Amino acid sequence: MKPILASIFFLWVLIPLTGHAGDALSLFSRLNNAGLVVLDGNGRTVLADKADMPLKPASTTKLATAWLALTHWGENHRFRTQFYLDDSRQTLWVKGSGDPYLVSEELDIIAKNLKQRGLKHVKAIGIDSSLFQPDLVLPGTGTSDNPYDAVPTAVAANFNTVATRAIGGQVVSAEPTTPLTPYAQSLARSNRNGVMRVNTGPNPHNSEQYFAELLASFLQKHGVAVDSEIVFGQTPKKPVFYEHVNSKPLGEMLRSMLKYSTNFVANQLILMLSTDSFKRPANAADVKRYMEETLSRRFGWKGFTLEDGAGLSHNNRLSPQQLTELLLAFRDWKQLLPEVETDIYAKSGTLNGVSALAGYLVKRGEWQPFAVVMNENVPYNLRNRIARELSGQ
Repeated sequence: MKPILASIFFLWVLIPLTGHAGDALSLFSRLNNAGLVVLDGNGRTVLADKADMPLKPASTTKLATAWLALTHWGENHRFRTQFYLDDSRQTLWVKGSGDPYLVSEELDIIAKNLKQRGLKHVKAIGIDSSLFQPDLVLPGTGTSDNPYDAVPTAVAANFNTVATRAIGGQVVSAEPTTPLTPYAQSLARSNRNGVMRVNTGPNPHNSEQYFAELLASFLQKHGVAVDSEIVFGQTPKKPVFYEHVNSKPLGEMLRSMLKYSTNFVANQLILMLSTDSFKRPANAADVKRYMEETLSRRFGWKGFTLEDGAGLSHNNRLSPQQLTELLLAFRDWKQLLPEVETDIYAKSGTLNGVSALAGYLVKRGEWQPFAVVMNENVPYNLRNRIARELSGQ
């Protein structure tokens, strides 16, 4: 490109959108609290409007969490959970590592492997949750029983959620692979008909109790006798009896997290990252410090705020420009993003008064980072309409 044409090009792209744009972009141009950026495959600005405005990013924050996790651990990393045996008390101890994907299928494998290592009888299951600060709740987490408000815990089963089905007044598990435990039954008392999925509650001990009950059920399935006692404390100073390596690598976890916007997984990961960094029990203050210091050091960002890994906090602030800079660095893992429209791979974000979409427009084989963030009440599908117009659809 000749210098004079380049000057005209960059002058044009920084002018706010005007009425000649498509319907969705015309509507966007009338918003006050909104910003938009499109880059080409080399990181040069193609289109920009209020690019540096700090805005609530909602769940597009998960892009930052995913990038932090991938650069720290790598796409093929698998989380580990250690089990200890106190022979004198016949207690099986679980040392919580924060693994966000200890689902029923993993617990079944764990129980089978513990049996194969000679475990025959357990009087108590012990839970060591010291990796996370007690009663930990990250900013933005609500108090509802919805799965998206599940609290993080160092030991967690099935994303700290329970699914039940009521048939003719009788409650059963809604998942064939998941036994119905006493705590799950207590949560299902209000379920009179149909399928209900709720989180395990705001008290971390309840989530840890549910984990222990599920583990006990799977141990019994594989022929290990288990008494009903559950204890909480520190693992004994003994050699590791069994170390479980999760079947799912980090990349697969993130692909699912980005597709389904799983708040629990995002917050588990950011808590694990912060405790890896600061070598102390994970807590909300360290999450904020870790995210802001690491991203500022890598990108040179200023004037941004991140308080949680899921994007639930209304105090979070990122600009569209910062999101696209993040996406430039995320290109090696772009295939982890879901295809939300034809040739548009992106992460959405939704809160009250917030609608956002950030990802890549694929044009003639070139992956172009883009971000549109609107902090106003707009039609739900406006962000996708804008993306389609930007991609020329």
